[in-house]
This record gives sequence, C-alpha cells and structure tokens, in this order.
Amino acid sequence: MTTTAATRFRPGGTWAILVGTAVMLSLSMGLRQSLGLFVQPAARDLSLAISDFTLAIAAQNLIWGLLQPITGAIAAIYGFRRVMVAGAVIYSAGLLILQQAQGMAGIMLGAGVCLGIALACTASGAALAVASRAVTARARSSVLGAVSAAGSVGALVAAPIGQQLIGTLGWRAGVLGFLLLSLIMLPMAFMAGRADRIPVAAPAAGDGSARDALRLAMHNGPFLVMSGAYFVCGLQLVFITTHLPSYLALCGLDPMLAASALATIGGFNVLGSLFFGWAGGRWSKGVLLGGIYVTRSLALSLYFAIPPTPAATLLFAAVMGFLWLGVAPLVAGAVAETFGLRWQAMIQGVAFMSHQFGSFVGAYGGGALFDWAGNYDTAWRLGVGMGLAAGIVQIVAALPRRPTSRPTSGPTSGPTSRPAPA
Repeated sequence: MTTTAATRFRPGGTWAILVGTAVMLSLSMGLRQSLGLFVQPAARDLSLAISDFTLAIAAQNLIWGLLQPITGAIAAIYGFRRVMVAGAVIYSAGLLILQQAQGMAGIMLGAGVCLGIALACTASGAALAVASRAVTARARSSVLGAVSAAGSVGALVAAPIGQQLIGTLGWRAGVLGFLLLSLIMLPMAFMAGRADRIPVAAPAAGDGSARDALRLAMHNGPFLVMSGAYFVCGLQLVFITTHLPSYLALCGLDPMLAASALATIGGFNVLGSLFFGWAGGRWSKGVLLGGIYVTRSLALSLYFAIPPTPAATLLFAAVMGFLWLGVAPLVAGAVAETFGLRWQAMIQGVAFMSHQFGSFVGAYGGGALFDWAGNYDTAWRLGVGMGLAAGIVQIVAALPRRPTSRPTSGPTSGPTSRPAPA
C-alpha cells in the first residue's frame, strides 16, 4: 500500500474523530478519577466502612481490566462506534444507580459493575486505538500524547464541581452533577466512531485472527515485561485517587484541598501527556516507562514520609500529574508499533488488564490495610517498594542487548572447530 489511512480520509473527518475521542476520554477518565471525593461522605451517610466503598471501586477496576481485551476485539470486528456509544449509555446509567444507592448493593452495581463496563468501552483502550487509526505512523506518538492530554481536562472540571456540590448539597448532588456531565459523552462517542470508516493502514504481524494476535503478544518478552510493570502503575494511581481525599481528611485538612489536588493532577496530566507523547517518538518507550515508575515512587515516599501541608500536597499532585497519563501514549504507541493497528485495542487491553489488577489491589488493598492498621503507612510503603522494583526491571528490559555471538578468528570458510570440553 502506498497510501495511509490518514491520507485516504477527509482532514475534517480526522479532526472530528480526534475531538470526539478527546472529549469522550476526558469525561470518562475525569469523572472516574474524582470518585474518591464521595468515599467519606457516602460511607458516613450509608453507614459503610471505608473498605466497603473502595471495594466497589476495586471491582470497577477489575471489571474494566477483564473486559478491555474483549471490548477491543468486539470493536475490531463490529466497529468502535457501537462499543463507545453503548459504553457512554452504561456510564450514565451507572452514575444514576450510584446517585440512588441506599446501601452496598447500589454502590457496587453503580460505581462498580456499570462504570467498570463503561470504562472498558470509553476510556484509554478504545480512545487511543481510535486516535491511532486517524493519523500517520510518524505523527502517532505525539497525537496520542495530545489526545491523552486533552483527556486529562475532565478532572479539572469534575473535581471542583463535585466537591462544591458535596459541600453545599450533599454527595448525592455531586453524583447528579457527574451524571449530567456524562451525558456529553454520547454525541462525542458517536463522532469519534467515524474512525470505523478508516481502513487499517498496512498489514502487520498481528493482523491475522484474534487468536494469532494474542499468541504473538504472549510470546513477546518486552510486551510481557511492560504488562507486568503496568500492574504497579495501576496500583499506585488508583491508591492515590481513591485514598488521598480520606488521607487528607484524617490529617484535618480542608476537604476542598482534596478536590484541588485532583484538579492539579488533571492539569499537569496535560503537560505530562504532551511531553511523553513527544518523547516517545524520539527515545525508547520502555526506558521512559521505567523512568516514570521510579520517579513516581520517589515522589510517593517523600510526600507520605512527612506531615502533609496544602503546599506540599499541591506540589505532590503536580509531580504525580505530570507522571500520570504520560504512560498511556507510551504503552499505546509501543503496542501499535509492535503488533499493528487492527488488534491494537485488544492487545493493549491485555496489558491494561494487568494494570487493572493492580488498580484493584490499590483501591481495595489500601482500604483493607487502613481498616486493619488505622493509617496508610503500610499501604504507601508497599506501593513505593513495588514501584521502584517495577521501574528498574522495565528499564533493564528495554535497554538494547549486546550481540551474544563472538567473532571468530582465522579463515571464514572451512569446518568450524568444536570447543574443548570444560
């Protein structure tokens, strides 16, 4: 083929796809990242333990991860538009159920099951696969970074709105505000679904059947290492979004600080996504991923080792935000380069499944350790240690290998002598 998908598609259509994708991703991720604001007030109102509410968030992450490869495969066969629009509908339904919840069952069904299914259809797995189809390979890493950056704006909007509504009208009003914002996802998902008209640009090793693509991924060493390190990425990030508001409340700080911190994370997500999208087009994506995990872990250890202050919390949020969604364009770009575009969403979903297992541990494990110890000390120390280990392994695995064959001396023709026995 001499033409790419981007050149065979109208430029206006490409922009519509990217804008729809970015707005959908922004709301999908922004609302989800701000759910931690509801943990304390909803748990008090419904007479639940902290770990009860965080179990629903943990289940959400687990369902999201388990379904991501499946929704990716469905989108590759039947189209992204159907998957994303259905996900947007389920997202709004989940928030409605959460807003009406009277106990653990409603919390689990709304925040856990429904939002987990919806995120598998509307979040980064689908969004970045759609964006990858709309641009050339040369521009892909930077565009993925830009879409991830635009997708970070949702937390800037959702967190302050949610906290303001919680403070004045209660947590149910906050969820209702989130529900109204989620309705915008419907037309955006439909618009982003125009990517279904774009044919895959070129054949790749992973462009056969879904089974062939999975087999190829499961025998690729760098992909397996990246997926394993992705587990710790999910653990750290969901621990922060779920438990930072509770941690700040326990320390006696203004509840609005938690919303400001989440909004700061969203704002610096923009810078980080743009930077790492740009950097991924120039340097090793694996080394950059490892560097993110190590630096994140150091930031976690420094913040939780000292008493929190508003200034330290916002600085911590800025650092973590810069290192947050920058992972997404690096992982998506690495998968597209290695396995091609047709099954990108599915293979990326396999890696993301590992991420979501880590998210489950970060959300529920953090709550369980808090209920057991009465503080977050054990939880954050475990998160730091695992992050440092994952980052170092990721960097080592991504470094270029030296040739294993040794040059031979003497003539290049004729029989080769056998080495002497040891």
